Amino acid sequence: MTRATDASAGATAPQPTAIPLNDPELADRLAGRMAQVDATLDEAVASTDALAHDAGRHLVAAGGKRFRPLLTLLAGELGDGADPRLVDAAVVVELTQVASLYHDDVMDSAPVRRGAPSAHTVWGNTVAILVGDLLFARASALVAGLGPEAVVLQSRTFERMCLGQLHETIGPREGEDAVEHYLQVLSDKTASLLATSARLGAMFGGCPPALVDAVTAYGEKVGVAFQLADDVLDVASSSSESGKTPGTDLREHVPTMPVLLLRRRVARGEAAPSDVELLARLDGDLSDDAALAAVVADLRDHPVLAQTRELAGRWAREAAAELEPLPEGSVRTAFADLASALADRAV
Repeated sequence: MTRATDASAGATAPQPTAIPLNDPELADRLAGRMAQVDATLDEAVASTDALAHDAGRHLVAAGGKRFRPLLTLLAGELGDGADPRLVDAAVVVELTQVASLYHDDVMDSAPVRRGAPSAHTVWGNTVAILVGDLLFARASALVAGLGPEAVVLQSRTFERMCLGQLHETIGPREGEDAVEHYLQVLSDKTASLLATSARLGAMFGGCPPALVDAVTAYGEKVGVAFQLADDVLDVASSSSESGKTPGTDLREHVPTMPVLLLRRRVARGEAAPSDVELLARLDGDLSDDAALAAVVADLRDHPVLAQTRELAGRWAREAAAELEPLPEGSVRTAFADLASALADRAV
């Protein structure tokens, strides 16, 4: 789910490039507020305990585009973007995201995160899980200062993220369509936090309910598009582009849309013999780098990858349609451009 630089270096304020911004004044405002977010984030992960300090800063210092806090700040620009609560709200969603990554990487056995070794490969699974819990606690303390509505929203979002991970781990129930099950997992595990990021921004920007609901629905659909695009990138990109080893999810047999679409073809009797053979290899031992590279190469050339690209584009277009209630201007344009960029990201 995220990327970039050296975890041993100090964190630097990221430029707001995760969201396309064609308005220089808007870009400058967001860059300044992102510097405040970054400084507050550094304070939030600091600890007097040496191990907690080093492990807690690991992924923050590794960089990343800070996509979720940028979404919060951008949504705030629909109203009073200077409200100081927006910075704290942006830090809350980034802390929640980073904390979830510590847990995800343990469950997925992912060796790399944001271009740096995953925390569990440095300190072990137990420390990584406990540090993730610590960061969730820091997010909870910060959101408490934003009032009861924000606390309830954060808790419900955290619940959805946990349910999404649980349902991904257990898999679809007997008779349940695996593709629809997976889309619900994406909505809960990934899209819920993006929806909350946008909602908090619009709330603390003082926007009317219609705009708050619109950007929330937008964030939900953009989140699904974002993860479907990631499924494409897990197969189609290089390690330097994604910050993860290509085929990491395949190696760990984590469900992804291309594999689910291939599995559905086989189950329906619509598959060629080569599809059946490819699925058998995907379900087998992929610990060998050469075996993994071979299935990645075969999936890159398979129609199911194009189908996943189309699904990502469809969800991105549906996200853009939710922007209709927003006033014309640079903020709406930025949201629309983001949806287009996510569709393009999967190409």
